[in-house]
Amino acid sequence: MAAPSTQKQYRLVRPGTEGPFTFKLVDAPVRQPGAHEVLVRVHAVSLNRRDVFLVKGQYPVGPRESLVPLSDGAGEVVAVGSGVTRFRVGDRVAAIFFQAWISGYPSPQVQGSALGGSVDGMLSQYVTLSEEGLVSLPASLSYEEGATLPCAGVTAWNGLFTRGQMKAGDNVLLEGTGGVSIFGLQFAVAAGAKPIITSSSDAKLEHAKQLGAVGGVNYKTTPDWEKPVRALTGGLGVHQVLEVGGKDSLPHALASLAPGAHVALIGGLGGFGGDIPAMSLMLNNATASGIYVGSRADFEAMNRFIEEHHVKPVIDKTFEFKDAPAAFDLMESGNFFGKIVIRL
Repeated sequence: MAAPSTQKQYRLVRPGTEGPFTFKLVDAPVRQPGAHEVLVRVHAVSLNRRDVFLVKGQYPVGPRESLVPLSDGAGEVVAVGSGVTRFRVGDRVAAIFFQAWISGYPSPQVQGSALGGSVDGMLSQYVTLSEEGLVSLPASLSYEEGATLPCAGVTAWNGLFTRGQMKAGDNVLLEGTGGVSIFGLQFAVAAGAKPIITSSSDAKLEHAKQLGAVGGVNYKTTPDWEKPVRALTGGLGVHQVLEVGGKDSLPHALASLAPGAHVALIGGLGGFGGDIPAMSLMLNNATASGIYVGSRADFEAMNRFIEEHHVKPVIDKTFEFKDAPAAFDLMESGNFFGKIVIRL
């Protein structure tokens, strides 16, 4: 069926080029695909902590007065432009976070291609993207499940596998129970590693154990949580860390390391920053990597792993399109486990 000429779309708007945004549901044109472009009917999108920072005006998007939010979305190809070879009408696809990062080292142009930040994102009934900026969805996943992958899934994959070279038997530390950490938990279990997770909620820790965590620590009731983490490893420490907490959690994560460990520096839930003690890393023969999502090649490798190991993303709640602002409220509250999805 031919796509309509107009669509419903959420935009974030503000009176100037700085400060917080507010939501506005608008009628917008549907741009037909040009050469090497694909038109996608978006069926589901998902949220990340970055999106809350953006709404508050705390995430760098340049001097913009409006923006379509969200980097993560999945849908169906409904039209293709001339010269398209990677997809055809009817294919199920997901957009990649950085539209210009295909493989290898990121080029200087990559930062300017982030969906829902540098360029308009996915909270729209239709999007027109380069065929290079899409991947095929795993056949085993729904659109809602596929929409959770582009940021949180690829970030966890990059931190643990591409940069961390995680292997069976590794002790893996996950912080909190948001999207990145729960994907990390699932990937570690599937790879035969031994995940340990932290949370401020005992109920969430129990849920994580049901997914395969070998242990959990409540960082609110145990402020020096690196001690029970080390105890859970028999005193050795952890080989992999998905460090999403930022300056508050980093010292504890570094105190949890085993010799030769890898720390993936990802987020700033407690505020970006924190010191990396060079001598501590050297004495432990440890490495620290800055992780900002990953490439299309990372996404495609992750999808193959998901299919091989039957990984099913954990979705806490799915909202309808009309209730999209409420999904952001839930993300800001922290009262969720895994991913938050909006169905279009």
